[in-house]
Formats: sequence, C-alpha cells, structure tokens
Amino acid sequence: MKLEEKHILFRGEKITYTDAGKGRVIVLLHGFLGAKEIWETTQAALSKHFRIITIDLPGHGKSSCYGYSHSMELLARAVKAVMDSLKLKKYILVGHSMGGYATLAFAELFPDNLKGICLFHSTCYADSDEKKRDRTRAIKLVKADAKVYSKTTIKNLFAPSNLIKNKTDVSFAQKIALKTSKRGIVNSLEGMKDRPNRDIVMNFAEYPIMMIIGRYDPVLPMQILLNQSEIIQSKYILLLEKDGHMGFLENPTACIKHLKRFFRASLKPQRKPMSISVNEM
Repeated sequence: MKLEEKHILFRGEKITYTDAGKGRVIVLLHGFLGAKEIWETTQAALSKHFRIITIDLPGHGKSSCYGYSHSMELLARAVKAVMDSLKLKKYILVGHSMGGYATLAFAELFPDNLKGICLFHSTCYADSDEKKRDRTRAIKLVKADAKVYSKTTIKNLFAPSNLIKNKTDVSFAQKIALKTSKRGIVNSLEGMKDRPNRDIVMNFAEYPIMMIIGRYDPVLPMQILLNQSEIIQSKYILLLEKDGHMGFLENPTACIKHLKRFFRASLKPQRKPMSISVNEM
C-alpha cells in the first residue's frame, strides 16, 4: 500500500515525509543514498503497532538541498521541524548509518523529546583522518560519474554472501540511490566528513539506546561497535550474524522483531537500566 506523501517547508525549502499507523511515535531516518521508501517493509510491519513516521533527509528522496554541505545538525533540525509541525513531543528515533549520525545530533540538540534511540549500523565516532580522505576522494568520483558511484556503493553495503539471496533488495536500494542528485550526494559527504564525536551523548543518555550491528558490515567493523556499546547505560544490542550494513533488507524479520521489543521496553517506565544482548542468524 502506497502511503500519502506530505511535506513541510523548512528554511524555505521542502522536507517530505510519510505518517502511518497509530499509537506511540517512532521516526525512521534513512542512511546515505537512501530515502523514506527504503523503510517500506519495516514501516508496514511496525505501523500495525505504532505510529511510524519516515522522513526524506535533506538532499535525499524528494527533500530539498541546502547550501554546500548538509551538516548532521541541519538534518536534525529538519527532523525536528517535521515533528513540531505534527505537534509531537516525545518519540523514539531510529537512524540507519547517516541517519544515526543525524539521530545523535538530534539527541544533543533536543534530548527532552526522546524516549529512546536506535543506531542502525551507525556510530557515535567522528570520521578518522583516513575516512575523511576517503570521503574527499568519493566527492571527486561523484562529480565524475554519480551513477556508477551510487550503484557500486550500495552493492558494497551488503554482506558478500547475501548478494545473490538479496539480489532484489540490492536492486531496490540502488534504484533509490540513483534518484539522489549529485548535489545531494556531495553535500551529504561533506556533512558526514565534518561531524564531531558524540560519545558523550551515548554515555550520558537518560533513555535506552539500541545498536544493531552486522558481523559482516564493511563500513563499521563489528568489534568497534561492540566496544562502543560498552559506554551505554541502558542498552539493547542486536548482532546480525550473517549480515552487512543493510540489516533491514538483509534480515528484516529479525530486525522488526527486535525493534518492536526495544520500543515496548523503552516506552515502559524503567525501574532499572536495560541490558540486553542478542544474536540473530
């Protein structure tokens, strides 16, 4: 079922979103080269139990570009503008990859609005010097041939063993990526390159934090994320044993099951800190 697209004006330009289901509010934020459509399966399942909002972040989907760089703070403020337009005060944010960076920026700027966050194949750490150089090289590749860059980048996000099994999902994600404008890609690369460390946000958060980690994630090594999770006071860790950086497509059943469990636990009054770690094949 295709959802009605809505939009607001943010700083004079358009931010597009969808709104489905009823109940407690969950916001799904896509990653780099994604769009709200990437969450179709997840949103359809979760909207049976919760109110699910998906947002096209600046420069992606049908949302506008801004200036020359999309900082994570800009993305966070765009999300806040959507939520304020809906008069929503408390919610859980789920951010995939770049969407997780935006989620942490939101957590730093607007902590009182959060009931919990999920970092879906994402990190609180800034880019290393090497990673910053990689992003600078990527910008040159995008300017030369954005289509080749987008298709190759998406393919490389899946675990190698899933490329055949998830062939349709790879094609689906590539189709979304190819709709991202050259300016949108470059602005996002610039914004991710310049983001700061936000480990303090993770460490001192007064709400539960979920991390979804892929054993074969080619972008964010599993052990680094598992080590990072140790700073969280109230945590729910899901390790996807056979998957890469696109768990919601590679293993949707496990992701949806554990997201629901995390949401329900997060929305209950907490008598003691959450500490849950589970593996899914």
